[in-house]
Amino acid sequence: MSGSEVRVEHLTHRYRTRVGEITVLDDIALSIPAGGYVALTGASGAGKSTLLSLLGGLEPPQDGSLSVDGVVLNGLHSNALAAYRRDTVGFVFQHFGLLDALTARENVELALTLARVPPATRRRRAIELLGDVGLAQRTDHRAALLSGGERQRVAIARAISNDPSMVLADEPTGNLDEGSTEQVISLLEDLHRNRGCTLVIVTHSGSVSARAPQRLHLDGGRLAHVGTRR
Repeated sequence: MSGSEVRVEHLTHRYRTRVGEITVLDDIALSIPAGGYVALTGASGAGKSTLLSLLGGLEPPQDGSLSVDGVVLNGLHSNALAAYRRDTVGFVFQHFGLLDALTARENVELALTLARVPPATRRRRAIELLGDVGLAQRTDHRAALLSGGERQRVAIARAISNDPSMVLADEPTGNLDEGSTEQVISLLEDLHRNRGCTLVIVTHSGSVSARAPQRLHLDGGRLAHVGTRR
């Protein structure tokens, strides 16, 4: 599997509030090569999650152009956007997004169910993925009984269940201790390296962002390139 190529030109995004209109992204330009690894930093409210939502097709771009693998997301109808989110993007969130009453396996299977994967195949796939993230002995444990680090690894297994070409991680270590942070970031990096997927991580952590070859910073709606290394 190869990663997705991302191109953003003149991207501007605003929100209306009771006190007026707020520009959260201001004439953003961004290029991520297929299989790239990017860390995005910035203060709370800087627009990091908004940019990730736009990249993931969770909300439509207002002004400017956003394309993934040559497909312009602007103006895609709802069915096409849903297919894009299902087939191209894997999401990892700070608060895990698991259903506590379901087991680790059932949480991973849920994403495969939405993709209409047959029951036997999705069960086998879920068990395999949980083994890949080091949770082979936790497949039948309810999510509510897992540690924070384990819950995030279940969330990562779910995110990659449909073989996405791009993984978007929004503060994936924000609720984790130092040891779990290292495990989760190393796991995401292993997946990026072994699967070739494009990886974008939003983070407040300087130590996490320093690991990425391409580092970006959002401030006042504007995007700055902090550094690039091979």
